[in-house]
Amino acid sequence: MNVGVIIGIIISSVLIENYVFSRFLGICPFLGLSEKPSTAFGMGCAVTFVMTLSTAITWLIYTHVLVPFELEYLKTIAFILVIASLVQLIEMFLKKSVPSLYSALGIYLPLITTNCAILGSALLCVQNGYNLIESVIFSFGSAVGWTLAIVIFAGVRARIVFAETPKCFKGTPIALVTASLIALAFSGFSGVELPL
Repeated sequence: MNVGVIIGIIISSVLIENYVFSRFLGICPFLGLSEKPSTAFGMGCAVTFVMTLSTAITWLIYTHVLVPFELEYLKTIAFILVIASLVQLIEMFLKKSVPSLYSALGIYLPLITTNCAILGSALLCVQNGYNLIESVIFSFGSAVGWTLAIVIFAGVRARIVFAETPKCFKGTPIALVTASLIALAFSGFSGVELPL
């Protein structure tokens, strides 16, 4: 595989087609867990692990099980089952190994199962016709982009707490305005065309 293609897929998935700011996927945990940068980074690491591994497994299942038996219509159900299983494994691991992160993530950890960014990654790899290596690179880059988005947003939100915000903008309204301004900044990457 050409190194230029790999770099192009990574840059495209992290910046140009960022799941949060251009595809609007994974918004629920993005807004819910972005109050502290440390929690946001922990969630980003968990999403990166689940997204990369689940995309690889779902690609294998799709290519070697669903397609040969002409069961492609079951891909969404099969992909959700794989993602849910991986999230359960991560939840058990974090509960034993990193209880502070486990309690900080709270209800949002099981919500990774329904994080549409993870399912979207698996479905986009199949839709784009990526091979296994391209799928893993794409999903890893997308997860890094999602992590980048939530950490940047958490950093800005941490600073906004100390700003003098009008009463009507306190809380969620200023968070949404901030997210839209960051999305506007990321839209500057949309004009970049990479030879893939």
